[in-house]
Amino acid sequence: MTKIVGLTGGIGSGKTTVAKIFKSLGVPVYNSDEEAKLLMQSSEVIKQELIQLLGKECYTDGQLNRSFISSIVFEDAVLLEKINAIVHPKVATHFEQWFSQQNAPYIIKEVAILFETKSQHLFDFIITITAPLEIRIQRVMERDQKTKKEVQAIIDKQLPDSEKIIQSNFVINNTTLLEMESNSILIHNKIMNLINNH
Repeated sequence: MTKIVGLTGGIGSGKTTVAKIFKSLGVPVYNSDEEAKLLMQSSEVIKQELIQLLGKECYTDGQLNRSFISSIVFEDAVLLEKINAIVHPKVATHFEQWFSQQNAPYIIKEVAILFETKSQHLFDFIITITAPLEIRIQRVMERDQKTKKEVQAIIDKQLPDSEKIIQSNFVINNTTLLEMESNSILIHNKIMNLINNH
């Protein structure tokens, strides 16, 4: 039975980089955020429900208007929950279909808000990635063209690293790429040992 390993960490911590390292080790990776974006773009059901909730502006020329959506949910936690209630079940179903086609010893499921959505019970192991706050802020400002204040607001909404670490099986500190690679390989070997000796 293929094991499910959760990969999480705050915004800008380096989840995607670590996911790529695991992929290069032959581990299938499912990126929940990316799949959610694709489904918001391709699923007519999601489209109609989002338009009902947020109005026609959430799509321009058939394309998902991300900046419009993030600007209105930024201050409105209730609205964000409603959007998640539309999108998350569809992503869960999509993941189940994807997962049923995998035959590796384990897969990685990259989830930004794993603990925040109280979904830790769905995983056999959890890896949390941490990085210094200033580096994370800088990274997201450059990547997403956001102000420091906007990035800080997102970070404030996420669970602090200290609380994630307590609930994780493995932790990767994102300082240098080399260190991340060697840590990832180490964890990969540990997981394989745990699976093989079970």
